[in-house]
Amino acid sequence: MARARNRIAGIISAFGELLITAGLVMGLFVVYSLWWTNVLADRAADQDGAQVRDRWADGPGALDTKDGIGFLHVPAMGDDEILVKQGTTSTILNNGVAGYYTDPIKSALPQDKKGNFTLAAHRDGHGAKFHNIHKLKTGDAIVFESKDTWYVYKVYKSLPETTKYNVDVLQPVPKESGKTKPGRYITLTTCTPMYTSDYRYIVWGELERTEKVDRDRTPPAELL
Repeated sequence: MARARNRIAGIISAFGELLITAGLVMGLFVVYSLWWTNVLADRAADQDGAQVRDRWADGPGALDTKDGIGFLHVPAMGDDEILVKQGTTSTILNNGVAGYYTDPIKSALPQDKKGNFTLAAHRDGHGAKFHNIHKLKTGDAIVFESKDTWYVYKVYKSLPETTKYNVDVLQPVPKESGKTKPGRYITLTTCTPMYTSDYRYIVWGELERTEKVDRDRTPPAELL
């Protein structure tokens, strides 16, 4: 009887140790996913962003669609500038940047006379550049900085949850936002709820004005 009890106690103890080990592994995975990937992504984004600004210092040149076309500034989401690159694959977004869509619906670019500048970024981990997208309200500024122009958009509509398969939010005229005519729009997309990728959170903005970049790169009033 005593031997049986000891055997059961040993099994329970071993099982408990396994649970503790599994808990530690899961904890380490969470730390890696939500903290360390941010560290690595921010480091990569800072390096890439510095390279873009170094190239801008060389004077006029062709649009660089590989290493970054400019920087997104969204005061309501935080003080960080967000490097914008071409594409929305995980290979690109995992480096702590925002990417503009090349498919399923090709994004317009800010300098285009009409269209929808559509962007995606991670909400959690890998830089989490759109983590605070829910803080954006109607009238808030979304500013895109290119080599020679500031593009100032104002938020006019949000969609807190939609299916990940809803590509209509990326249309040149985003009718789900209430627009019916061509214009110059911007769309931010990311995963929701936080820490999941089940649905998508959408924010739409419309271009209010542009400002030429001066020698000192003085930001528009919305960023001061």
